[in-house]
Amino acid sequence: MARWKFQSENNLIHLAVEGSVGGTSLGLHVAADVIGDGGRVLWVGEEMPDNQRFSQLFKHLSVIDASRFHAMSFSSSFDKAIDAIISALDSLPSVKLVVLDDWCPSSGKIPVGLISHVERLSKNLDQEIKLLLISKSTIDASGNKVGNSFARAENSMKAINFSIFILTRPKDGPFRLVSWDKGSVELNLTESGFLST
Repeated sequence: MARWKFQSENNLIHLAVEGSVGGTSLGLHVAADVIGDGGRVLWVGEEMPDNQRFSQLFKHLSVIDASRFHAMSFSSSFDKAIDAIISALDSLPSVKLVVLDDWCPSSGKIPVGLISHVERLSKNLDQEIKLLLISKSTIDASGNKVGNSFARAENSMKAINFSIFILTRPKDGPFRLVSWDKGSVELNLTESGFLST
């Protein structure tokens, strides 16, 4: 099994994650790949990634490489956090990935205000920078959709040019499935990241 490389034609990505199946780990996996390719990563979340998990996913990188991972907190209001990200992008060279982990409430509708701030951020990004949003997915109570897990605010996010990816655990164990409108890939979640099966 080889290390999986996240591929998306679109640089704006909304990843909806079934409860506790490795969304932050997937974000760190993508971040480690970007850093391994010489880029810089700006990670923003309410909480910083778990130190042990961070170490596992970054252990193949040198200390100097890992120093290109910059973490910020949402501790103030969301709009101020977006301002801080835009400001950091102006001062940090070679940022290739911005990750907003758990950027919205974990259930219910995603507030329209948050989506408009995300859109503002997306319009301030250079073409070569990927923006990865990670949030909890939802179920379809109506039963009209095919599948078990769905992105919240899917239509609103597509309207501002985001591609939707969904991370689920189809069966017990390390098995994960990443799906999007054009397909899906089966993965194994290991200590050091995601491997394609």
